[in-house]
Amino acid sequence: MKKQVLTLCLMILTLSWVMAQETRDVRVESASVTNGEVSIKGKRVPYKATAGTMPVWNEDGKPIATLFFTYYERTDVSDKASRPLVFSFNGGPGSGSLWMHLAYTGPFKLNIDEEGYPLQPYGVSQNPHSILDVADIVYIDPVNTGYSRILDKEVPRSTFFGVNADIKYLADWVKTFVTRQNRWPSPKYLIGESYGTTRVAGLVNELQNAHWMYFNGVVLVSPTSMGLDRSGPVAKANYLPYFAATSWYHKVLPADLQRKDLDEILPEVEKYTLEVVIPAISKGGSLDPNERKEIAKKMAYYSGLSEQVILNHALAVPTSFYWKELMRDKGLTIGRLDSRYRGIDRTDAGERYDYDPALTSWNHAFSPAMNIYAKNILKYDTDLTYYLFGPVQPWDRSNDNSGMQLAQAMLQNPYLHVMTQSGYFDGGTDYFNAKYNMWQMDPAGKMQDRFSFKGYRSGHMMYLRAEDLATSNEDIRQFIQRTLPGKGVPAKY
Repeated sequence: MKKQVLTLCLMILTLSWVMAQETRDVRVESASVTNGEVSIKGKRVPYKATAGTMPVWNEDGKPIATLFFTYYERTDVSDKASRPLVFSFNGGPGSGSLWMHLAYTGPFKLNIDEEGYPLQPYGVSQNPHSILDVADIVYIDPVNTGYSRILDKEVPRSTFFGVNADIKYLADWVKTFVTRQNRWPSPKYLIGESYGTTRVAGLVNELQNAHWMYFNGVVLVSPTSMGLDRSGPVAKANYLPYFAATSWYHKVLPADLQRKDLDEILPEVEKYTLEVVIPAISKGGSLDPNERKEIAKKMAYYSGLSEQVILNHALAVPTSFYWKELMRDKGLTIGRLDSRYRGIDRTDAGERYDYDPALTSWNHAFSPAMNIYAKNILKYDTDLTYYLFGPVQPWDRSNDNSGMQLAQAMLQNPYLHVMTQSGYFDGGTDYFNAKYNMWQMDPAGKMQDRFSFKGYRSGHMMYLRAEDLATSNEDIRQFIQRTLPGKGVPAKY
C-alpha cells in the first residue's frame, strides 16, 4: 500500500513539473521567420514562412489563450490584393493542423511510402504538389492543440471547447490576423478536414455576418455531418456504397462485380441504396419476408458480407462490425479512417476491432516529423509538447447547425463556392454521406452550380496516397482559379 501511495505521489509531482515547464514556455506572441523555396509543378516558388503565436482576447482585451500558426507567403508576388489567402484547419476536435500542413497542401510533405505507410528515417521532403504556387496559406492550431495553449486558467473551458464557442473565438482570431497582415483585399478561402469541416462551415458564416469578411470558397475534406440530419433509415443505409468500395479494394466481391472498375460499381450501388435500401429499412418489421431476403442477397453481393450476416442485422450492418467481419476468415481487421489498412487483433472473435490500423500507422509517422520540422526548418524552438490530439474535453456538441450556416453564407454571397473531397475507403466520414450533405444544404437545387464533389481511391486523408496527393492538390488549385471572379464581375444574382 505504501509503495502504491509513493508511486502515485511521484506521478503527481512529475505531472506538476511538466505542467510548470509548459506554463513557463508558453509565449503569448512570438514569431520565427525563415525563407525557403519549393519546386511546384517544375517551377521555382520562393516563400517566407512565419511560425509563431498570436493571442485570443476576451471582451476586456486581456489575452486568455494563444494560438500557434504557420503562415506561408510567396515572395515573388507583389500584388497581395489579388493573391488568394487560404486558412487551413484540421479536426478532432482536439487535433493540431499538422496533418494537412505536413502531408497535403504545404511546401513540405511527410516521409512515407507511395500508399501512405511510415518509413524511417522520419522526416519531410519538398512537396511538388503544394498549392503555394497559387495561394498563401495559414495553418492554425486551435486552443490546446499543437503548440496552442490556454493562458488564463480561470477562464471556463466552455469558452473554447464546443461547436459554437470554437467558431466564435476562431473567427475573431482570423479577423485580427487578416487585419495585422493587411490581407483584407485578398480573395479568401477556408479548408477544413474531418471535424475541421464543421469548424469552417460555421466560420465562413460567422466571419461573413459578425465581421463582414466575405470568402470565395470553402473546401470540405472528408466532411462530418455538420449538424445535418442523417438519422433513421438514412443513417443505416448510406454506408452500403462505402462497403462496396472497400470490399472491391480487398478483392472480396463476387467475380463478375470484382472485374468491374470502381467507377462502374459505385453509381449502381448508390442508386440501389437510394431507391431500395432506404425505403426497405423504413418499412422495418412490415417489410415482406421474401422481399427482405432478396434485398439482403443483393446487399451481400455489393458488400462482400454474407447474406446471413445482413439478415442478422435487419439490413443495417454497423460499420464497427464490418471492420471486424470483412476479413475475419483471414485473421485480419480493416481500418476505420482508411480501410485499405489492415490490422490484427488478439483474437478473431468479437463485434469490433481492438484498434484502428489506419490511425496508429499515421501517428507513427506524423509526430516525429512535426517535431523535426518545427525545430530544424521553421526554427521554432520550444519545450512545449506538440499535441497531435490535445485535451479539449468535454466538448459541447449541442446546437451544431454548421452545415446550414454554410448554406446560408452561400445564399448571401454569390461569390462563395464549396468543394467536397472524399476518399472512397473512408469509413469514418464516408463519401456517400458527404454527397448527401450537399443535397441537404441545397434542397431546392438553386446552388448546385456552386457545389462540386471529388472522390479519391484512398481514405480519410486521401493525400497520403501519392497518386491522390497530386490529383487532390490539383483539384484545389483549379477550384481556387475557377472561383476567382473576373475583373469587374460583381457579386450579384
